[in-house]
Amino acid sequence: MIAVVIPCYRVRDRILDVVSGIGPECQAIYVVDDGCPEGTGDHVEAACSDPRVRVLRHEKNQGVGAATLTGYRAALDGGAAVIVKLDGDGQMDPSWIPRLVRTIQDGEADYVKGNRFFDLDDLGAMPRARVLGNSLLSFASKLSSGYWNVFDPTNGFTAIHAAVACRLPFAKLSKGYFFESDLLFRLGILRAVVCEVPMPAVYAGESSSLVIRRVLFEFAGKHVVNTLKRIFYSYYLRNFNIASIEILAGLLFIAFGAWFGIGEWVDGIRANLPATSGTVMIAALPVIVGVQLILAFLSYDLQNVPREILHRRLEPAPSKV
Repeated sequence: MIAVVIPCYRVRDRILDVVSGIGPECQAIYVVDDGCPEGTGDHVEAACSDPRVRVLRHEKNQGVGAATLTGYRAALDGGAAVIVKLDGDGQMDPSWIPRLVRTIQDGEADYVKGNRFFDLDDLGAMPRARVLGNSLLSFASKLSSGYWNVFDPTNGFTAIHAAVACRLPFAKLSKGYFFESDLLFRLGILRAVVCEVPMPAVYAGESSSLVIRRVLFEFAGKHVVNTLKRIFYSYYLRNFNIASIEILAGLLFIAFGAWFGIGEWVDGIRANLPATSGTVMIAALPVIVGVQLILAFLSYDLQNVPREILHRRLEPAPSKV
């Protein structure tokens, strides 16, 4: 069974069009009213006669991540094999659902995301601020998740195999706008295969509830924390290889070179003496070697993207939801 989860907040004017666009390949549709002040859930129940639709509600607004997880829980309880998530604002074309689902059903991936950046012609329709913001978030997400093959990490048009969704730590996942990036990090820890399907995005002047300046530092901090966790889990706790040595040695070399160079520079200023060539080399050489070691680690990390389909190897296990 294919289930669709639609988190809703201030999308009353567009939600019915989104629901009506979902084809017969989907057997269940979960509309999650995340404390919407417009009463989106009530509007759907009153105006939508599709028997596949079930409205779920949060008493208070908890965030898009929390709404998505509520839908995931209901879909898993309902016996879904693949769970699709799309937003209710009309920016995602439901006709693309079969392509996302087929990628999972054909055994090509455990989790599939839409990619709005594949076709350069489509970028002209996307606001420039979003293009820049998504490009920066893309690089940060690559570092924190390890999925260097994913270019549109914030895209909320996704599909996931139920066997993989069951093993996600629902209680630990971000409940707000960081959900998509945090989910990639958790999938990376599970070693699930993630791929993207090129698709266009529709922008018609919709207002976003996401205010970049409010979440910029929050996102940056969370990406740093997830990056450190990923490196520890992947290269020290679960495995130890040449990349484990490269990043540790690289950081130590850079730290020593910077510490020695800054110390000698300060001493030289105080004594009004120029640094000798030997002193410069002792400071610079460790930094150069350290940078080379970090680059070697990144090269290894680029090749370490999960490639073995996870859901094929999973035995039935209790859900973590």
